[in-house]
Amino acid sequence: MTQADEHLARAEELLERLDERRSELERLAGADEVDGEAAVDVIGELAEIAKEIESELNRARALADADA
Repeated sequence: MTQADEHLARAEELLERLDERRSELERLAGADEVDGEAAVDVIGELAEIAKEIESELNRARALADADA
């Protein structure tokens, strides 16, 4: 497995985590009593995970371009 592949695999793992947190946000939004603080926390986590995904993809792209 190349380093680019490792970064892509990490991005896929992060996408799974992002989906889990998105599901949690949907669950919070559908609750009878919305916990605003928890929702804000989940949104913050989603933003952080998205940044991590972008970073991993950029690393994979840079490595792939360097190998090309």
